[in-house]
Amino acid sequence: MNLLLTILFDGITYASWLFIVALGLTLVFGVLKILNIAHGSFYAVGAYAGASLVGWMLSMQMAPAFTVVALFAAAVGVSVLLAPLTERGILRMFYGRDEVLLVLVTYAMFLMLEDLTKLLWGVNPYYVSDTYQAFGILNIAGQSYVGYDVLLIGLAIGCGLLTWWVLNRTRQGKIVTAVIHSAEVASSMGVNVSRIYTLAFMGGVFFAALGGALTAPMISVQPGLSVGVIIVSFAVVIIGGLGSIEGAAIGALIVGLSRATAVHIWPPAELFSIYVVMAVILMFRPEGMFQRIQARKI
Repeated sequence: MNLLLTILFDGITYASWLFIVALGLTLVFGVLKILNIAHGSFYAVGAYAGASLVGWMLSMQMAPAFTVVALFAAAVGVSVLLAPLTERGILRMFYGRDEVLLVLVTYAMFLMLEDLTKLLWGVNPYYVSDTYQAFGILNIAGQSYVGYDVLLIGLAIGCGLLTWWVLNRTRQGKIVTAVIHSAEVASSMGVNVSRIYTLAFMGGVFFAALGGALTAPMISVQPGLSVGVIIVSFAVVIIGGLGSIEGAAIGALIVGLSRATAVHIWPPAELFSIYVVMAVILMFRPEGMFQRIQARKI
């Protein structure tokens, strides 16, 4: 019973940060129809920015628990600074071109951002574990769990619900829906499609950076972060269905629980288990669990 609870909690914890990252990936695809390989680099930049800001706050003798605010501030900063620059300065020139070309462009962005992080932060690892330890240990059903992990699960649920509400229950969300269905018709009705694209890309970058920033206290932040996360994030959105928030949530849970089960029962199968599950699902649902390009389920 204890093993089952441990697998369940570890799987949900892993799925939480993964869902936040995949949420940004599926948002960008749902609106801009771009498979953004550079998404992993925005995750890495968010992790570095969060670690740097938390380190500065701790050096100013601020309470470690308060540094969670710095993680959100870092994600906002990365989104505001990098998203308009890359979307307006690079991606916009390739809209309407072949999808493969856009994939190659985002791959080039990925390589540039990888070098940029090394240029700005160097190659030495960053550690900000004080934030991870600040929320103590919680005892649930006789098991001990790190309080930060429970907080991360709550934040992931909040991000998912807030995004779903904005897209499905607000005027701005209905405008985004119109752009998804037909950018040409939306433009003819007075919608500033370029602005919607920029805001959607900013949202995607924010979630990528937020996932990185929230993960920074749990790991050593060092070069190479982006490669692993983009591969697993693509597995999540492929399982759930490209462009679906519900699919991203279900896909993250499937990946998280599969990985946790493998880690606790047969560690060598950690990565292998994810791709086995993905292959099995795609055999029966080639479009993923939730079919894409349905505006109300982006």
